[in-house]
Amino acid sequence: MRIIFLLAAVFFSMNIAAQLPKSFDIDLWTGGLPNSNGLDSEPWDDASRNFKPSIRVYLPEGEEKTDMAVLVIPGGGYRVLSNGAEGHEWANEFVPQGIATIVLSYRMPMGVTEVPISDANEAMRIIRANAEKWGINPQKVGVLGSSAGGHLASTICTHGDAAKRPNFQILFYPVISMDKAYTHMDSHNCIIGEDASQEMEDLYSNQLQVDSLTPPAIIIVADDDFLVPPRNSAEYYLALKKAGVKANIHAYPHGGHGFGCGKRFPYHDQMMADLNTWLETIKNPEKFRPVGFGPWPPRK
Repeated sequence: MRIIFLLAAVFFSMNIAAQLPKSFDIDLWTGGLPNSNGLDSEPWDDASRNFKPSIRVYLPEGEEKTDMAVLVIPGGGYRVLSNGAEGHEWANEFVPQGIATIVLSYRMPMGVTEVPISDANEAMRIIRANAEKWGINPQKVGVLGSSAGGHLASTICTHGDAAKRPNFQILFYPVISMDKAYTHMDSHNCIIGEDASQEMEDLYSNQLQVDSLTPPAIIIVADDDFLVPPRNSAEYYLALKKAGVKANIHAYPHGGHGFGCGKRFPYHDQMMADLNTWLETIKNPEKFRPVGFGPWPPRK
C-alpha cells in the first residue's frame, strides 16, 4: 500500500510539473555562500534538506504580460520546502495573469538565523537587477510567503534597508511571532533556537518590527488553522494598521493549514477572487483612491 501511495505521489508531482509554464533556474550565490548552516555544500540533496539556494523564474508572455513580479517563498517549518501548492503551483495562477513568478529554494537555518534571510534578500536583489531584461518594474516586486515562508517573507519586509524590501506582501497563514504563547514552536526552534533569548524572540517577532515603511499586505488564513494560530496574522494586521500601512486580512471559516493555492481549500475560488482584487490595487493604485463619506455621525 505504501508503494502504491508513493507511486501515486510521484505521478501527481510529475503531472503538476508537466502543467507548469516554461521556466529557468538561477543560482543565488555563484561567488560563494555568505554564511553556512553546516550542511550547505555540494552535492545538493533535497532528501537530506540540503537545498540548493536558487530561484526558478516563470515569465509571462504575450498580451497578458504586466510589469509585476512575485517572489514565492514556500513554507515547511524551516525544515523542508513545501514546493507544491505553496511553491511552484503559484506559477499556474500568476503567469496567466501576466505576473512574473519567481520561486525561491532557500537553505534551512539549522540554528543559523541569517541563512534563509540572506537567501531571500539575495533573491530580491537578483530580481530587481534583472528587472529590465525580464520586463519587470523594480518597484512592483512583491513577496508571497506561506507558514514559515510567511515568517521569512515578513522578515524581509520589516528588517533591513527599506529601499531593498519587497513592494508588497502576500502572506498565507504566516508564522509571525516568536512568542512561545502562540508561535509555531518548530519554526521558532529552527530559526532562532530552542533556547533563544527574549531579545532574539522580540527581534524576529515581526509584528514588533513593523514601521511606516513596511510594504502593504494581504493576509489569508483559515479560522480553524490547527498548526499556526491565526493570532499571528491578527497581531501583524493590527501592527500594520497602527503604523498606517495598507493591509487586508481574510479569515475564512475553515480550511486548516497548508492549503496555499490548492483546489482542496473549500474557499479556493473566493480566496483567489479576493487576492486578485487586492492585486489590482497594486497594479493600478490610481484607480483605488480613498472614498470619503463625510462626517460621522452625519450633521443634522
